[in-house]
Amino acid sequence: MSTAAQALGFIGLGVMGEPICRNLALKSGARVYACDRDPAPLARLATQGVLAASSASAVAEQADIVFLSLPSGEIVAELARATDGLLAAARRGLVVVDLGTSPVELTRQLAQEFASRGASFVDAPVARTRAAAEAGTLSVMVGADVKTYDRLRPLLDMFASDVTHCGPVGCGQVVKILNNMVLFETVVALSEAHAIGTRSGVDPKLLFETLAKGSADSFALRNHGMKAILPGIFPERAFSTEYARKDLSYALRLAQESAVDASGARNADSWLRKAVEAGDGDLYFPVISRLIGRKH
Repeated sequence: MSTAAQALGFIGLGVMGEPICRNLALKSGARVYACDRDPAPLARLATQGVLAASSASAVAEQADIVFLSLPSGEIVAELARATDGLLAAARRGLVVVDLGTSPVELTRQLAQEFASRGASFVDAPVARTRAAAEAGTLSVMVGADVKTYDRLRPLLDMFASDVTHCGPVGCGQVVKILNNMVLFETVVALSEAHAIGTRSGVDPKLLFETLAKGSADSFALRNHGMKAILPGIFPERAFSTEYARKDLSYALRLAQESAVDASGARNADSWLRKAVEAGDGDLYFPVISRLIGRKH
């Protein structure tokens, strides 16, 4: 089936979902049906030809492939298993693609439940920023069988510059969860370096710029460090502390199941928890640098 012949669905038009849906609508040539509790992104996307659907099941009934961009795996499960949810509307050939970060075991359970109805459930969590979502340069980590992956790949290329087939269902989530775990631990390290360097008399801007020239260089340094920690800018509607802690809980669960003593991840979780308790749960998660930088 060609891309243009398919009808696409999209559920969840938040920070990442709206620009991803826009790219699909502009590049696929397909009819796109979307659903969100907030009418504002639906109104904006209508100018790109996206059709508003009344419910998640209505999206699934109209579309051949449905993309989900939702805050948590628990919400994905609720949407799938509701009386009038995605499973109720599932049929042979339907593919549901979870672009969010969800627990691995839950992902595999949902895949089995959709398979019992002749449908497919695929994990394809995205990484990078909203700006990357708008530019169509996300990184996507896919867990799917080869046939389903090949069917999805042309669509994924419309909003991602890096697409990796990580293995069967669930493997995309494993890789994404570990990506986020490493990111959170790196942001803790950057926050510590910022605090120590500042108190030791080094200009923090010079510190980060010099680190970027050496072996400490990283995506986290150039983005979370220079664009958030250094200027002290931690907006809402970015990747919040609450969401970061949710994702890290999935990593800690995987570590426990794998019998790995993930002490670095536990330390990062401790700082995220303290930030939430300090009332910063809705702020961009590098806000933990404010706590780390305080004198104790």
